[in-house]
Amino acid sequence: MATWSIDDIPWDRFDKSRVNPDIVPIVKAACVVEYNAGDYRHYLNNVLDKDARTRVAIKQWSVEEIQHGRVLGRWAELADPDFDFDRSYKLFRENFSFPIDVSESTRGSRVGELIARCMVETGTTSFYSALADATDEPVLKEICRRIADDEFAHYHMFYAFMRRYLKHENLSFRQRLSVAFQRIAEAEDDELATAYWAANRPNEPFVRRTNSVAYARGTLRYYRPSHIRRMIDMVFGALGLKSTGPLGWFVTRIARAFFWYRGRFQPRTDVLLSRLTSAQP
Repeated sequence: MATWSIDDIPWDRFDKSRVNPDIVPIVKAACVVEYNAGDYRHYLNNVLDKDARTRVAIKQWSVEEIQHGRVLGRWAELADPDFDFDRSYKLFRENFSFPIDVSESTRGSRVGELIARCMVETGTTSFYSALADATDEPVLKEICRRIADDEFAHYHMFYAFMRRYLKHENLSFRQRLSVAFQRIAEAEDDELATAYWAANRPNEPFVRRTNSVAYARGTLRYYRPSHIRRMIDMVFGALGLKSTGPLGWFVTRIARAFFWYRGRFQPRTDVLLSRLTSAQP
């Protein structure tokens, strides 16, 4: 059971006049991705230990993630009455899948898998914190704050598992860094692009690059320095590094410049993006 429920949200406080229309599309995409946690639960149960403690923790994680999707979907339907959460999720499922019936992590080890999960939870914690601070709509603010707290707790759960597995799997720092960078780069993979398309542009042909850029431009503009700082702290923590020295300062500066650029100066025409996509090998 989740620590809070959909009934704990003050839905009667929803204020349509305070909805930012630029935030609605990214909430639509987010609800679809969050609701898909059932597949990830199956995958993680296959690649991690089969002991009861691990399975209970993963089940709790998936229950909370699925609830995030349903709550965000309900808010999106209030903000845009034309949005149909169930229809969008069905379209997403029909167009995106990943292998779940496997016995080994796609990251090469259990430690690698858990580092990747820490990167995901780092991203979601900062994302929902940024949305909570960016929106003036009281219900969405409450939802995002609750979800950000859940995602931060999920980070620490996966981090604790990673520390446990490190006693048996001696993954080098270089290998851990490689997994972290790989997972961060996958923030623009097919999953988010497909979710954005299914939730916002279902009547258009799917172009991965177009939808990936639209999602990035829609989200990164809301990150403040405090969100980026916390994100770097969490990334460094998962890698066993301290973010308080010169390296942390440098990486934070690079991340701030990257977020600022990606949130404001992406190519805006589908024609150009389609050409870029077709030019890729």
